[in-house]
Amino acid sequence: MAKKQKIFKPKARIPRGLRDMQGPELAFQKLMLEKISGVYESYGFDALDTSAFEYADALGKFLPDDDRPNEGVFSFEDDDGQWLSMRYDLTAPLARFVAEHYDRLPKPFRRYQWGSVFRNEKPGPGRFRQFLQIDADTVGAGGSQADAEMCLMAADCMKTLGLSDNQFSVNINNRKILDAILAQVGLDAQAEDYDMRRLTILRALDKLDRLGIGGVADLLGDGRKDESGDYTKGAGLDKASISKLTDFVQAGRDSRADTLKALAEIIGDSEIGVAGLEELTLMDALMKDDSDSICFNPSVVRGLGYYTGPVFEIELNIETEDE
Repeated sequence: MAKKQKIFKPKARIPRGLRDMQGPELAFQKLMLEKISGVYESYGFDALDTSAFEYADALGKFLPDDDRPNEGVFSFEDDDGQWLSMRYDLTAPLARFVAEHYDRLPKPFRRYQWGSVFRNEKPGPGRFRQFLQIDADTVGAGGSQADAEMCLMAADCMKTLGLSDNQFSVNINNRKILDAILAQVGLDAQAEDYDMRRLTILRALDKLDRLGIGGVADLLGDGRKDESGDYTKGAGLDKASISKLTDFVQAGRDSRADTLKALAEIIGDSEIGVAGLEELTLMDALMKDDSDSICFNPSVVRGLGYYTGPVFEIELNIETEDE
C-alpha cells in the first residue's frame, strides 16, 4: 500500500532579524521622516533615491578584506552572470551615483536619502537584518566646515523630533588624534602588519560602551572570553600601551574646551595629532552656538579602517522602551 503523501503546509512566520510595522508606529515613522527631511532641506540638501540593490563590485568588492562589507550582505547572481547585492547602507549607492554622474552634478553635491538597508548578519537585540537609515552627505567639500555642519544638522534633527539638549549628545572625535596615540604606543605605520594591528585596536576601543574599560583592556592585551565561552584574540599590547590607550578614551571632560586641553597634553608635538586637534578646534569655533548637546568625546572610535578625520555618533541619554 502506497504511503500517503504528506501535504506541505507553509507556516506563517517572519524571518529572524526582520519585523512588521503597522498603524501608529508607521504614522510616527512618517512624521519623523517629514521632520528630518525638513531640517535637511533647510540646510540646502536635495533628496535622492537609489535602487535597493547594486552590482556587488560597487558595494566594496575591492576593499581590503577586513573592511569588505559584502561579506555580510544578501547577494544573488543575475541571468548574465553578474552578482548583485542588496544595499547594506546608503553611502555606497551614493558613491556609485556620484561616480556615474559626476560631470553634471553641482559641486559640492549635497544630498539626503532615507530607505531600508539590508545586512546578512546574526540578529540580536537592536540588531536587525533590515532597518531604516536616514542619510545626509556632502561630496566635494574639504575642511572641517562640512563636518561641523553635519553635527549641527544632526543636533537640529534631534531637537525637531522633540528632544531637549540634555536628552541626547552628538559625540565627536578625530582619527588623526587616535593615529598619534597609536604611534606613541609603538605601532609602526610602515610595518607590513600595521593595517591589521591598527584595525584590531580600533575595534577593541569601539567596544567600550558594551564591554567597559576592563573588557577593552582585555582585547587590547591577550584577548577576551565572553559569557558564551567564545574567545576573541587580543591585540597583544603591553600594559603600558594598554594604559595609554585606555587613558585616551577616558580623556573627555565636561566642556569641549577642557577636552581640547586634555587632548593637547596627551598628543604632545605629534604632527598628525596636532593636525587633528586643529580640526576639532575649528569645528568648536564653528559650533559655538551649540555648546550643550555637541561634545568632544575621545571614546568615539568607529570600528572601520577607512575614516581619516572627524568621526561622530549620536547617543540618546534617555531610556528607550524597545529595540
